[in-house]
Amino acid sequence: MKKILLFLVVILELNMAFAQSKNILALPENQAPEDRICFALYTVHDNILKLTAQFYPIKDYEPFSSLLQIKNGDIWETLQESDIEYPGYTSHFRIEHWDDTKQKNYRIVHNNKAFYEGTIQKNPNAKDEIVMAAFSCLSIYKRHGGQEPAKDIIDNLKKLKPDVLFFAGDQVYNHSEHYKNWIKFGESFGELISNTPTITIPDDHDVGQGNLWGNGGKKISSRDGDQGGYYMPVNYIKEVERTQTSHLPDPYDPTPIEQGIGVYYTNLTWGGISFAIIEDRKFKSGPKRVLEKKHYKDTREMDVDGATLLGERQLDFLEDWTTNWKDADMKAVLSQTIFTNLATHTPTIDKKQRYSTDANGWPQSGRNKALKVIRKSFSCMIAGDQHLGSVVHHGVEDWNNAGFSFAVPATSNFWMRWWNPDAPGKNRMKGAPDYTGEFKDAFHNKITVHAVANPTHKDNKPREDLLKGRAAGYGIIKFNKPNRQITFECWERNVDMFAPNSRPYTGWPVTCNQEDNFLIKNGYELPTLKLSKSNQVVTVRDRYTKDVIHSIRIKGNTYKPKVMYSGIYTVEVGEGEAMQSLYDLEAKTKNKDIISVEIL
Repeated sequence: MKKILLFLVVILELNMAFAQSKNILALPENQAPEDRICFALYTVHDNILKLTAQFYPIKDYEPFSSLLQIKNGDIWETLQESDIEYPGYTSHFRIEHWDDTKQKNYRIVHNNKAFYEGTIQKNPNAKDEIVMAAFSCLSIYKRHGGQEPAKDIIDNLKKLKPDVLFFAGDQVYNHSEHYKNWIKFGESFGELISNTPTITIPDDHDVGQGNLWGNGGKKISSRDGDQGGYYMPVNYIKEVERTQTSHLPDPYDPTPIEQGIGVYYTNLTWGGISFAIIEDRKFKSGPKRVLEKKHYKDTREMDVDGATLLGERQLDFLEDWTTNWKDADMKAVLSQTIFTNLATHTPTIDKKQRYSTDANGWPQSGRNKALKVIRKSFSCMIAGDQHLGSVVHHGVEDWNNAGFSFAVPATSNFWMRWWNPDAPGKNRMKGAPDYTGEFKDAFHNKITVHAVANPTHKDNKPREDLLKGRAAGYGIIKFNKPNRQITFECWERNVDMFAPNSRPYTGWPVTCNQEDNFLIKNGYELPTLKLSKSNQVVTVRDRYTKDVIHSIRIKGNTYKPKVMYSGIYTVEVGEGEAMQSLYDLEAKTKNKDIISVEIL
């Protein structure tokens, strides 16, 4: 009953927000044909350009096609013509053999009257530091603290000039009119998106639900979603995914799920960073389908057989991606939410939350499977959804032996959450707040909290300064390739990042080393490798099962691999035809052996 009441409160609050802002989704009236194009999104991966052009509604007798043109000198050259898809009004372009060593100006042309220009950036792989700006939960409703356009963010990012943008989900907060809300998103961010490689992935609100356990695409009869599946008509779901993800690199395995719903999980390599883009909601089990009880005193009993998180298809993808280091120095996994239940109170500071199956701390076995694969590539994790900015170091067998995650805060925040544990964390850094340190989350998962941006408002009643009081903001992630370090910054809204006294939220920045994402404290050592060429890929496998233990592009030409367990291992050095295998290497507590490897 409490869960039903909570869901009704969410829907009521959303409906109130929509009613108060009934004109905010209105499309431009009497729009001239010259203004038919709203914005464009693109990525470049493995010399393939993929671009989606987003249109306002096409009027009577106007053509349902558009052109992609590139400027060569003073001449606009047509590369491709594409139909405009309906519903959604999008054109999709795919250009192979793209030269990513050069910056190119492009334009979308419609009816030889509308012209929309942008820039395809050259691959910044020569830069020492690659910068990502990350966002989540972009409500445009004033009751949520939404601002349209988000001028403070746009102004900061124009100065920062990030190399890639990541929108982690909930770009849309209207459960029935995705198209109109998506247009508003583009009107706010189009100036940045059209000129910067952009990753967008939809979450629950984008597909018209309060929560989403995708359950492989099953059809469900209620928006609350806990049966596991999708409520909205399948064509609505397909439109959402087509508009938000068609510009991403081709999916790893495009086989549709139930109802013919597509998939988009894939990887994007840009600037020497390889990003695995996963769909952590799409295959996740609905709690009503797999749990026998509504409430559990001991949440460890909820880790039941048959409960799925990422699903075998995505785990296979991550395994394959682990050893694919083409053009990559470092790696990161991008998802909708993080692999823990990092909230103790919601939606007010006085309302304690025992657990939430919406969080990826459940199911625990699925969470651990995911983290065990992700850590093999020493990847950090970046996500959104939680309405609570945080940096967490995850653990599986022990604290801190899996990856760091950065949950960026909601860009505008209505449904607030807090991390306010009953007891101080263990092994905190000197002078750190009590809410940091080592904990077990609501599902008994091992986590180390490094930073949290808790709201200062105690509830979501209307008041001044909603963005600041509700801890709204966004994230900046800096990948330092020479030092193999990742720095997370959490910024609040309406702050000039470049002002002399400006600082991120308290507790940030947080910096970790690449190898911290699979930190082995008391393990075993393999022989030290001395390589004739620097910056090689080193992959460790179990000698007998051939399973990958971990894989990394090292910095320099000396490396001592570590493993968690004693045994015999195979080490692979190099890539492609130049790869060499070193067999029957014994892992020891202290290993003084040295092996010199001549790289061809």
